[in-house]
Amino acid sequence: MRKFSDLHEVLLSHGVAPQRFERPLPIKDELLTLAHDPCYVNRFRSGTLSPADWRRIGFVYSPHLVERTLLECAGTVAAASLALQAGLALNLAGGTHHAHFDHGGGYCCLNDLAICGRWLVEEKGVRQALVIDLDVHQGDGTASIVQADQRVLTVSVHCEQNFPLRKAKSDYDVALQAGRSADSLPPCAIRSDSAAS
Repeated sequence: MRKFSDLHEVLLSHGVAPQRFERPLPIKDELLTLAHDPCYVNRFRSGTLSPADWRRIGFVYSPHLVERTLLECAGTVAAASLALQAGLALNLAGGTHHAHFDHGGGYCCLNDLAICGRWLVEEKGVRQALVIDLDVHQGDGTASIVQADQRVLTVSVHCEQNFPLRKAKSDYDVALQAGRSADSLPPCAIRSDSAAS
């Protein structure tokens, strides 16, 4: 996962001052369970998931993996908090959109996006949060966790022929054919009659 530290170095090399970076504080289990089954959180933390669960995630258990995952989630919440104050902030890690309510998947252990969306509406008084997911893979975990919660809306622009095989239902799904770029879409392409406005 060197991409996270590499991104940090790229930003420094482009003139972002070191004091503009903040380290997140450890995240509390109460925040994790805004989007996840407490039993799953406990089994993930303790490394007692089944071998099949770990295969589905794609990682093997280590204390470092747990620490990194918890910091990813904490970083997304911290970035959202800073954005509420300053107007813009970002997390150099996270985006773990394949983690579901009671299991991980696709190299995602816990879903920082769903945790943060729920935290914004339940604890920060935000009326509605929007997760815009621009990844070749559909954000199936995020969509499934918040599917019935119209306070957290999801947009996923992804490749139809890519992982996961079974797609979840986002509020707005833009499924591109393999080899097609989002640049080729007309400006009004992101639309859904079934989504809340």
